[in-house]
Amino acid sequence: MMDKTYESAAAAVADIEDGASIAVGGFGLCGNPMALIEALLAQGTTDLSIVSNNCGVDDWGLGVLLAARRIRKMTSSYVGENKDFERQFLGGDLEVELTPQGTLAEKLRAGGSGVAAFFTPTGVGTQMADGGLPLRYDGAGGIAEASEAKEVRPFTIRGRTRDYVLEESIVTDFALVHAALGDRHGNLVFNKSARNFNPLAAMAGTICIAQVERLVEPGEIDADAIHLPGVFVHRVVEVGGAIEKRIERRTVTESEGK
Repeated sequence: MMDKTYESAAAAVADIEDGASIAVGGFGLCGNPMALIEALLAQGTTDLSIVSNNCGVDDWGLGVLLAARRIRKMTSSYVGENKDFERQFLGGDLEVELTPQGTLAEKLRAGGSGVAAFFTPTGVGTQMADGGLPLRYDGAGGIAEASEAKEVRPFTIRGRTRDYVLEESIVTDFALVHAALGDRHGNLVFNKSARNFNPLAAMAGTICIAQVERLVEPGEIDADAIHLPGVFVHRVVEVGGAIEKRIERRTVTESEGK
């Protein structure tokens, strides 16, 4: 019987070498594969090229790898909650490829689907399309490396002609994702907003490693309830439901009468 389970997060990430590219699931601090990230930190892997919606915060999510100077390049859509990210980027120690959020999602999905590239109107008329967006600073306020111009072509859709920019899809060496439920065949179910970016990151990884809170036997998950089929998942690690889950920005409503 096909069994994709590993005994530990450390065993599952053991062959991720220095210089690897990794798509990592999560949206803010929701759905972060922390057990896998911490295992990668513990084994000392460095010079990583990470594709993820954001880079966590200073002491959580991908921020722990960033703080240890293990990340060489980040491809992200939002980076505003991590002060160390700002310091490393402006200091010339980190290469950053900023990508519109929807475009990033489609680049991952398309890569996992075997689509090499696609045209989108998002970014037309900006540095995203025209080039010149800072990728790496020189540490003294200057730009050491900037993005190149991308192909722009007009298309007519629903009777409207406008320009679209060509975006190449993303395929990475590995993917690290978190799911609420999984089976030994790698079929996964995500919890609410943790579904954001986790399935897409999983699709883009040549080898996808999933940490799951609860592991069940094949057939126990209703086929209609599966969010990501096991064909995209290669390794599964059960981490339990008691793992720490942080809130990025806690907001509460004051009680009446106060």
